[in-house]
Amino acid sequence: MNDIAPGSDDRFPAPVYARTVLAPLFDLARTRFVDAFRRVDRAQCVMLAEAGLLTPVQARAIARALADIEREVDLATATYTGEVEDLFFLIEHALAARLDADTTGRLHTGRSRNDMDHTVFRMVLKQHADRLAASGRALAEALIRKAEAERDTIIVAYTHGQPAQPSTFGHYLAAIIEVLLADLERLAAARLVLDQCPMGAAAITTTGFALSRERMAALLGFAAIRVNSYGAIATVDYVTAPCAAAELMALHLGRVVQDMQAWTAFEVGQLHVPDGFVQISSIMPQKRNPVPIEHARLLLSLAAGRARTAIGTMHNTPFTDMNDAEAEVQVAAHAAFTDGSRALDLLAALIPACRIDTGRVAANIDRSCCTITELADTLVREEGLSFRQAHGIAAATARAVVEAGTSLPGGGHAPFARAFHAATGRATALDEPRFRLVVSPAHFVAVRQRPGGPAPAPMDRALAAYRTALGALEAEAAGTARREAAQHAALDDAFGGLLQ
Repeated sequence: MNDIAPGSDDRFPAPVYARTVLAPLFDLARTRFVDAFRRVDRAQCVMLAEAGLLTPVQARAIARALADIEREVDLATATYTGEVEDLFFLIEHALAARLDADTTGRLHTGRSRNDMDHTVFRMVLKQHADRLAASGRALAEALIRKAEAERDTIIVAYTHGQPAQPSTFGHYLAAIIEVLLADLERLAAARLVLDQCPMGAAAITTTGFALSRERMAALLGFAAIRVNSYGAIATVDYVTAPCAAAELMALHLGRVVQDMQAWTAFEVGQLHVPDGFVQISSIMPQKRNPVPIEHARLLLSLAAGRARTAIGTMHNTPFTDMNDAEAEVQVAAHAAFTDGSRALDLLAALIPACRIDTGRVAANIDRSCCTITELADTLVREEGLSFRQAHGIAAATARAVVEAGTSLPGGGHAPFARAFHAATGRATALDEPRFRLVVSPAHFVAVRQRPGGPAPAPMDRALAAYRTALGALEAEAAGTARREAAQHAALDDAFGGLLQ
């Protein structure tokens, strides 16, 4: 490999530079960016012809040469030899073999590798961002459907790793949906930054040629140009913004996966994972290992870490065009979106397939006395006590029940009545049937009707709002896809016209 580039350290490229930098970058370009480079060349040829910067004869000759290269040269399998510096110069070398020198050089009028590279990077990163967004919307749809189906399914909600209060699976899923929709909105906002075309910025300051930056943007499927030419090649927000959105999405969903891991533990048993997502131990036949949960956690951690790597690479770099933002860091960004998409696709199938073990939930509610908060609330509303006084009576009741090894509905009324009398000097008006209702999980959920609560009415309003928000994201994505498809078709038509 030391002779990959000819010459010595006195002639560019030095062999070690060719081996450690240029050859790997060439491989990245040929495997990831070839199609984007071809589209940029096609659009440049069309735009220059339309602007009168190429004669019809020159435009036709360049277009035919580009088409010949696409047909005859398999850039995706090209081998780096050191004969040319990179993929850009390989394409230019192939053009020169088919055209005279004067015509070959005219395609590069008013552009630089600076604006070309950042345009190509944006084009490819848009595809990765769109894939993650589509996976996110599919997960949101799956979660909404599951939340609708599980709106009234009682679960134990945990805080600090301990049983806290009863809620519903639908209510829990709704919390995930809200965060996911916010993450998708952040990703959509970052996608708008990605959708700004740098072409025409040239190296730094645009050009004196009367070319059309807007036409290049349209031909390449962008929504607009990146206006400031210095910023078009110096800013890295088109990398950091989508990576930040991807990192947050992975981080937030990773916390959900942690809950799934805890809920499926044998000692908790609240969440049952179906056999299709369970791996049996090779030596312990009784073990049901819900390994997709671990793989989802791993993929989300990788996605967050690789997104953070891409963002961190930009730290303390100069505000100018520099290699730190180019191909190799783009690969880290691509990996973040790829891993994130895999995790979201897995969760979109796994979560709807799971079910709540209602028997284990009921047992855990009985053991933990986690409906006791509603007893305190009821004493405030019906007995006229302060909440602090009611809290003390409820706490004494729970302690007695736990010590007796019983449950609030099964054996809680007698210790409650004693605690109430000891605290107030009078008998409680809550008879045993009323007490049983008050400490039931169904009642606990039903009375929590404030906005965002688990009762049916606020849940129905919330789920309807989530569907509206998801519908808006779907409509925006579909509109963008239609626009870009039309732009790509327009480039094909315009380029095809030059070939005639």
